[in-house]
Amino acid sequence: MATPTAAMIVIGDEILSGRTQDKNMHHLAGELTAKGIPLTEARVISDEAATITATVRELSRQYTHVFTSGGIGPTHDDITADAVAAAFDAPIDVREDARALLAAHYTKSGTELNAARLRMARIPEGATLIDNPVSAAPGFTLGNVHVMAGVPSVFRAMVASILPTLTGGAPVLSESLRVIRPEGEIAGPLGALAAEFPDLSFGSYPFIKDGVFGANVVVRGTDASALAKAVAALRVTFPDAA
Repeated sequence: MATPTAAMIVIGDEILSGRTQDKNMHHLAGELTAKGIPLTEARVISDEAATITATVRELSRQYTHVFTSGGIGPTHDDITADAVAAAFDAPIDVREDARALLAAHYTKSGTELNAARLRMARIPEGATLIDNPVSAAPGFTLGNVHVMAGVPSVFRAMVASILPTLTGGAPVLSESLRVIRPEGEIAGPLGALAAEFPDLSFGSYPFIKDGVFGANVVVRGTDASALAKAVAALRVTFPDAA
């Protein structure tokens, strides 16, 4: 079976303007890696319906799973649900099971389920709900697209709800070594090791500390034995690595 792949769409003008820093991609990438579903692409796009619809259509054709964050709240600019529905040519309206979840939540808190809050119960036809134990308003899955909130605590809760339902591949393992040498000095030997272990991924991430150049070399792969051999070879090649 081929390894499943994933993409993420971060939706929000507040991200693109710099007013808000996205934390959800970092969290999702880590959770998917542990599940054996590599996050291959991520895009940050504006709160513009046509852009959301086009991006969802494009990425849903390319990847096993697409995850979105943002734009499913109660305000007028929360248009993600409608845009995703349009991507699949699906009707969308308030759905009774989603409405019931919100009604129970707001009744318990003594808050009115007004028209604005009821917008969060608008679910495309054919979608399945994603549980939200934090604030009740559900996300949903339509086709291979998982639509989730932008608020980090809610996003994390929705990821925890959806991950057990997904079939992953072999978990990606990683090891890292800290090499106190400039990248230009280690590039040749590192390239040779990468060629020797073609099923592994070698990354070099440079840093400068106290005026000294170095790089964190990270090796990733699903084969624990090959990973161990590659790391051993790295230590021989760079005996001063930590």
